[in-house]
Amino acid sequence: MAMCALMIGAMGAWAGDAPTHPRIIGYVGDSATLPHVSARKLDVINYAFGRLEPTGDVSFPSPVADRTLATFVALRKENPALKVIVSIGGWGADYFSDVAATEAGRERMADSVAALIEKHDVDGVDLDWEYPTLPGPGISHRPEDKRNFSLLLEALRARLDTLGKAHGGRHYLLTIAAADSEFVSGIELERAARSLDWINLMTYDFHNSLTPTTGHHAGLHLSALAPADDRAGDKAVAQFLAAGVPASKLNLGVAFYGRAFSGVEPAHDGVQQRYAKYAGSPSWSELLADYIDKNGYQRHWDAQAQAPYLWNPATRTFVTYEDPESLRAKAAFVEAKGLGGVMYWEHSLDRNEALLDVLDQALGH
Repeated sequence: MAMCALMIGAMGAWAGDAPTHPRIIGYVGDSATLPHVSARKLDVINYAFGRLEPTGDVSFPSPVADRTLATFVALRKENPALKVIVSIGGWGADYFSDVAATEAGRERMADSVAALIEKHDVDGVDLDWEYPTLPGPGISHRPEDKRNFSLLLEALRARLDTLGKAHGGRHYLLTIAAADSEFVSGIELERAARSLDWINLMTYDFHNSLTPTTGHHAGLHLSALAPADDRAGDKAVAQFLAAGVPASKLNLGVAFYGRAFSGVEPAHDGVQQRYAKYAGSPSWSELLADYIDKNGYQRHWDAQAQAPYLWNPATRTFVTYEDPESLRAKAAFVEAKGLGGVMYWEHSLDRNEALLDVLDQALGH
């Protein structure tokens, strides 16, 4: 790709080169009342979400999006190195396949992204297409998505480079959120990575309402009880590395929420068991207030998976989640593997930034 050499030179420590310390990227959802964000505890804010229209234009469904982005950009006064990125898409977001299918659609989106960046003075965009070639929750999709996604990223990269030259050589960031296992079948990972500053691995939701058994929804490694084809964070990283993605472009995802299951078979305190009902996704704040070693819930630690879980024998309820111990294990894994950093979903779920503080301290910020 002709622009590859120029692109790598412009990216510096934000992409192919190892950053000075592992980066911390936090998704922050829009709301009328925003949570407090400590600008010096993280490197990147991913605003969630912009919406892709059938025309290829990017819009904001939130009526307070302009105010929110202005608030985030103002945090640069506290941390001049802070980057603010607009994330486009999310679960259920449609029209990526249709827009990416034609050169005109790709160019229209690239122009709209450039206009958005200039208007809000943000540092780039993050694409959260879930998932190329797959229907997901009923979105448009086609086999050609695999190649078209690469072409879309290349069109965006070229347009952002042009925009950067017009702004004194500024480098604008282009990133994606991606899942592992069968979800990568619709992406040309090595080719896509050449256009990207980094990839946010959604290494969570391994077990949820769509899976037949309980299990660690964000386990770093497989549990001893898990089948060999189960998903885990280290397996996801290995899959992306094997596809040719540089380690420094991979951010390991962590979850500030849990997954609860009721009517669970009691063997092994509910781990890897059939269940009767999916019981919700309590936030870290809710887990602290009502679950962890309270109301009959007993905390356990799976040393092999490096993951905590709760078991309530009276109600036969199993809860999988992340806590300071699992986050420290993931931070150590990131540093040992030379990964780019960590990404978390989502900031408002973390009361008093307790989990963010763990990441901040563990990764040497």
